[in-house]
Amino acid sequence: MEEDSPAGAVYMASLPEEPFSAIDVEGNVKGSITALSRPDGEGVLFTVMFSNLPKTGGPFGYHIHVAPTEDGNCTKTLAHLDPFLRGEDPACDPKSPATCQVGDLSGKYGKIPEGNESFVATFTDPYVTLKEGPGAFFGNRSFVLHYANKTRITCANFEAVSVGVEPSSNKDDCEASPSGSGSSTPSDDESPTRSVVPQNGAAAAGISLMAAGFAAIMFAL
Repeated sequence: MEEDSPAGAVYMASLPEEPFSAIDVEGNVKGSITALSRPDGEGVLFTVMFSNLPKTGGPFGYHIHVAPTEDGNCTKTLAHLDPFLRGEDPACDPKSPATCQVGDLSGKYGKIPEGNESFVATFTDPYVTLKEGPGAFFGNRSFVLHYANKTRITCANFEAVSVGVEPSSNKDDCEASPSGSGSSTPSDDESPTRSVVPQNGAAAAGISLMAAGFAAIMFAL
């Protein structure tokens, strides 16, 4: 599990007006992914909000990718964030999120079902970090929304709203990584929390306000 994300760190990626690939609705998918460091520094709270989703081609996946997009070109985002070189096959098992690619958010927490005008999800992922340096840091990366056949629909770069404040570290020796290990994979015992709500527009607006209120409460603690 990744720890010590800076207190108060907030990153956000908002979709552009034009899609990268053709979609069967007017304009582009609308929405964003917001990432906030938890008060205890352990894991990152995500709020995912999409609307104007394609009517066909789902279920839709969304993933953190290695590189940022340039001028809306989603090909330049390269592959999924995968610092442990896990690969895409076999497919991510949501019952064992620690075994999935770090950037495979929809694999760990649920894809977007086809036929929903809007989609809102909130979940805590303990396998990423907002602390610069580790391979699981994604503040300088992007996310991509995909059709079920992996075609890239649209993408956006994460940008810092607040980089936060680095916490003082006083970890016990027993919490350190084993000596000589090049990398480690988080344990399945660290279960993330999740709330996924596909819905239509009016309900999505209400849930987004609830998510913002929840985030405010967390930072007040």
